[in-house]
This record gives sequence, C-alpha cells and structure tokens, in this order.
Amino acid sequence: TRSAVQGIAALAVHAPDRRFDEDVVAMTAAAGATRYAELAVAEHRSWTSAGVCQAGDVLGLIDGDVAVIGEDLTETALTLLDRMLSSGGELVTLVLGGTAPEGLSDRLESHVREGYLAVDTITYEGGGDGTTPLLIGVE
Repeated sequence: TRSAVQGIAALAVHAPDRRFDEDVVAMTAAAGATRYAELAVAEHRSWTSAGVCQAGDVLGLIDGDVAVIGEDLTETALTLLDRMLSSGGELVTLVLGGTAPEGLSDRLESHVREGYLAVDTITYEGGGDGTTPLLIGVE
C-alpha cells in the first residue's frame, strides 16, 4: 500500500476464516481499489504539478501528486474530496491528524451526505504522522 487508508480498506475485508491465499487476494484488491489523497501544508515556495505554491499554502495531493493549492484547509479539503468523488465512489474514509482544525470531520461528512447521497463516510481521529492534517480514501 502507498497510504494508510489503503491499509484500512484491506483490513476491512480481512476474514480470518478464509483461506490465506484467498484472503490475500481480497485484501490486495481492496487496497488497490482505494484511491487516496492527503492534505499537507507547504513549508516553502515551490513549483508543483498544480502550479506555484507559497510557504503556508495548503496542498491537496491525489495519489502523491499535488492537485489543489489553497489557502484554507477546510475549503481545500472540500475541493479535494469533490475531485476524488467526481470519478465515483461508495465509501469515503477520513483519517484526521493532530493538526486538523476543529470541526473538519463534521464539515466533510455533511458535505458528502448532502452532495453524494449514495456515498458513506467513516472517520478516524488522531491518526497520521503529526504533520498531516488529513488523509482521504475513496473506494
């Protein structure tokens, strides 16, 4: 896996009573079918695939590439989530890091409920490496 949310997807389909090789196939398929994104805060001015960012800008990365540059963490998260869901999905997994602002999960869950009726959301708080405010997985 390349992101913790892919590992979560794999664990969700793990069945200890299933044959090992079948379980590995199911877990690998679940991880591979999970698209992932994260928010990060730029430490310095830099060129990215989405344009030039300044120190302090919020970067929305999809599959490791910068897709969105914003100034507000919540608004950038919403834009990133919309971009990921534009190609479909049934489940959004949010992993909030210690630097996530208060109310971020409520805002994102509400956004998904109102705009994507057939999509479920699950949230885990307190994850990440301490510097990543948000990880997003879409299955």
